[in-house]
Amino acid sequence: MTGEPRTSPGGEPYARRDVDPRLLRSFLAVAEELHFTRAAARLYVAQQALSRDVRRLERELGAGLFARSTRQVTLTADGERLLPYARRVLAAHDELAAAFARGGTAAAARPLLVDLNSPGLVFGRILDRARQLAPQCELMARFESGLTGAAAEIAAGRLHASFGRYAGLPAAVRAGLAQQPVRYEPMAVLLPTGHPLAELDEVPLGRLAGTSVYAGAGNERTPEWTDLARRLFEGRGIEVAPPAPLAVGPEEFARIMAKHRNPVLAVVGFPELPGAVLRPLVDPVPLSPVSLVWRRGLRHPGLDALRRAAAELAAAEGWLTRPADAWIPATDALIMMSQD
Repeated sequence: MTGEPRTSPGGEPYARRDVDPRLLRSFLAVAEELHFTRAAARLYVAQQALSRDVRRLERELGAGLFARSTRQVTLTADGERLLPYARRVLAAHDELAAAFARGGTAAAARPLLVDLNSPGLVFGRILDRARQLAPQCELMARFESGLTGAAAEIAAGRLHASFGRYAGLPAAVRAGLAQQPVRYEPMAVLLPTGHPLAELDEVPLGRLAGTSVYAGAGNERTPEWTDLARRLFEGRGIEVAPPAPLAVGPEEFARIMAKHRNPVLAVVGFPELPGAVLRPLVDPVPLSPVSLVWRRGLRHPGLDALRRAAAELAAAEGWLTRPADAWIPATDALIMMSQD
């Protein structure tokens, strides 16, 4: 060993490239599926994120790996050349991870506790699909409501995963968590029966000017939702209604709502309540950004199934496609473009 740099056959120094295995995994999925949507579902990621990873790998290698058209995706000559290397590198990477993995079959036997926020929301469909994908695992539902509260339970080890607005958590809390964007959920307003706006099929946001809308103020489990409401109402003449007694269960919620008569900020998939009607908000269409959230470093086959189920449904039903007239805070939009 002389300590001199290695050179190419032409006498030029080799440039060292440390390729991120995640980028190779994205490449391999597309190379084997020859379809970006199917590859994204296979990796539990959004198609947009997968495309970014492939473009980044192409930039780092200085080579085009795929020929893309409106009808098909094919490997280029450089893509064909990379394929066996990618397979060998990832096989070695997976072997290394398996050698030091903790939990093994014990992890599969441990129930995965998942907070679905409230019964009747779309998250239940994700859990149902995950149970189909991992029948050997026990995935248990909880209905505690509120990502801030769920994050504290996750940190304490009393819960494994939840859904909600990840950008609404403090940065220090997010540092111990991982997330996967799942859905831009259109927002709605829950109106007491007989409210003047209840006659409309859709409620323009401007029609709420001069009113107070309940958005969970005072609920220590849901400040991320109240913060989203304040951002939405700012400059529109809409006030966040003061705290109301915390209602547990649909019957108590309906009773408190009927007593105070405030419209309630909700999402379009919110379950029906007696004595109330749900109306989508428009002009603009406000979106509630939803992520699947878990403790960073958690390894569990049930979590893998949950992530895959969320990605499948998001891809199949366009959950991560934003309407042209949508509203979402800029910080949330940036976070929803990334994932762990």
